[in-house]
Amino acid sequence: MADNTGKPWMSIGETDDPKALIETFEAATAITKGDPVYLSADDKVSPATSAQDCIGIALKSVSQGDPCPVLIRGRVKVKVGGAVTRGKAVYGADSSKRLLQLTDQAVNEGGTATYTIYYNRKLGTALESASAADDLIFIYVEK
Repeated sequence: MADNTGKPWMSIGETDDPKALIETFEAATAITKGDPVYLSADDKVSPATSAQDCIGIALKSVSQGDPCPVLIRGRVKVKVGGAVTRGKAVYGADSSKRLLQLTDQAVNEGGTATYTIYYNRKLGTALESASAADDLIFIYVEK
């Protein structure tokens, strides 16, 4: 695991962004600090363990029913599930609750092909590159 942030003293799920936007939601299940989370019910969040339309990153480990602070805009340290290129979009998550690079989707402008565009899948933008699963990087969450 490589920490590519240049700030090894910071842990996953921490922010150094003084302008970060943080909202609080009820935890629908136990959540670990640094988990990408999605709205699993009205005003309730759960950790993403597959591709979800995540709303942000949990900033605190909480039990089911507890309030969970979620960074929905700003810079935060995360763990990735594979190679990620800086400047590329990221989404959550794999089965280990790690972020993945969101690949561009080809569009057939003049043909008969059908495709799905996931407008809300993007969680943010990678601020550093990562070369392997479990590397640590900063992302900018843009929800």
